[in-house]
Amino acid sequence: MSPLFERIFGGEPPIRFEFWDGSALGPATGEARAVVRSPDALKRMLWAPGELGLARAYVSGDLEVEVEVEAEAGAGKGSAGFLKALRELDTAVQAKVPGLFETASPLVSAARGLGLVGLPLPPPGVEVRLASRFRPKSLHTRQRDAEAVRHHYDIGNDFYRLVLGPAMTYSCARFESPGATLEEAQASKHELICRKLGLGARAAAVRRRLLDVGCGWGSMAIHAASRHDADAVGVTLSPAQVALARERVRDAGLEEHVEIRLQDYRELSGDSFDAVSSVGMFEHVGMRRMGEYFSTLYRLLKPEGRIVNHAISTPGGSRMKGRTFMNRYVFPDGELLDVGDVVLGMERAGFEVRDVESLREHYARTLRCWLDNLADRWDEAVELVGSERARAWRLYMSGSVNAFEQGRIAVHQVLGVKTLADGTSGMPATRASWG
Repeated sequence: MSPLFERIFGGEPPIRFEFWDGSALGPATGEARAVVRSPDALKRMLWAPGELGLARAYVSGDLEVEVEVEAEAGAGKGSAGFLKALRELDTAVQAKVPGLFETASPLVSAARGLGLVGLPLPPPGVEVRLASRFRPKSLHTRQRDAEAVRHHYDIGNDFYRLVLGPAMTYSCARFESPGATLEEAQASKHELICRKLGLGARAAAVRRRLLDVGCGWGSMAIHAASRHDADAVGVTLSPAQVALARERVRDAGLEEHVEIRLQDYRELSGDSFDAVSSVGMFEHVGMRRMGEYFSTLYRLLKPEGRIVNHAISTPGGSRMKGRTFMNRYVFPDGELLDVGDVVLGMERAGFEVRDVESLREHYARTLRCWLDNLADRWDEAVELVGSERARAWRLYMSGSVNAFEQGRIAVHQVLGVKTLADGTSGMPATRASWG
């Protein structure tokens, strides 16, 4: 057992591992421990070295992380200790030695003795299999993008309501004060975007038109219409989101001012808008389509119109591809771009970039709130989407907290304007004058 497991992790693991046969490996003290429930966990890690094998073991229930005492009292309602343990595991996996099949006889003997030398186990049922996954040129076609989006978003509105809370907003919130609730913080984020877009800056004689790209369950459009008298059009590729967003619009009495469409942004034509918001959607666009994306939105904007692109970023960019947990379980075909490339892409499309703001720490806190919601109603979540998917979400959100807090990923709002040929932008002189 020990030679195999030490080889997988490149040495002794940072937390204690307890095995189904009563043996253990790693430090005897600590707040958290990993429980390997069956040889299948090791078989998954052997056949898929690194994060994918570890994720498959956890999602399937062959590997469990147990916490005896919360790492931060009252700071996670069941999630803080898991986050701490996952961070230590993540560090170990990233530092592990690759090439598990190029090993000495102790590893081979241990694997054979555990029955791990043979055909690999099938992956958990919630692991995604996009129809055209073997044809790279098919990435970010309209059909494939719709398939990828529906894999993530059409798992049930009740599950999203459980995780996201009353705000029903699946993007980084903005906590203006230490005591702000998640719902207040999401409203603050929407208000900040409205101010950046200038939706409250002009006389209300004519209602301004807002396009919300990737509108989710309609929260941004509803906020703009109800608080800034905007006429909003929201587009999404998720039928489940469309159904609930339209219901929320009706409940708010805003049918005359908010339209929710099941539509790809590339299909928009014949419309013109005073402002465009794109919040948490750009990650599905990809580097290859970025030019088309910004050019399309530039064409749809009226002169002096503004755009806010709110998206997760990472230095140098990163595509969620191949044998990675995020690609197989969370955001297939997703891409995180460098904020510098985003600025350049907007400029090449014709926009004048006027502001860039990072909300990195706010996203870590947002995710902690979602994890608390999931922990508080875990049994209900499992009933709604099944154990595998609930475990995949816990793993995905916990790993994202760690990545945001460590600065490996960030989230940026980039504000651009469609400036006139003579340089007129319509922008206020200072940030204090936004909106």
